[in-house]
Amino acid sequence: MRNRGKAGSCCATPTFGGCKVESLVTVDDRGQMVLPKELRDRAGIKGGDKLAVIGWEKEGKVCCLSLIKVEELSTMVKGVLGPLMGDLLPKG
Repeated sequence: MRNRGKAGSCCATPTFGGCKVESLVTVDDRGQMVLPKELRDRAGIKGGDKLAVIGWEKEGKVCCLSLIKVEELSTMVKGVLGPLMGDLLPKG
């Protein structure tokens, strides 16, 4: 998962099938940004939805950020931890 491709981007990893620039956004003075409507529609993001911000570090600095819907993140975590917890719990 540490393979970062020729350009050195932490985003260029075969595990995620590569990155694609979906849009450009501007962060205002208050730290806010707007996700374009077309992207929100394609991702099924609606007002009030919770998104987890995932950061990847390279040489001590955050170089890439990803947004994951909390429901999707919960499903991913349960998929990983579920089998582990099943192995830890007493049988019977």
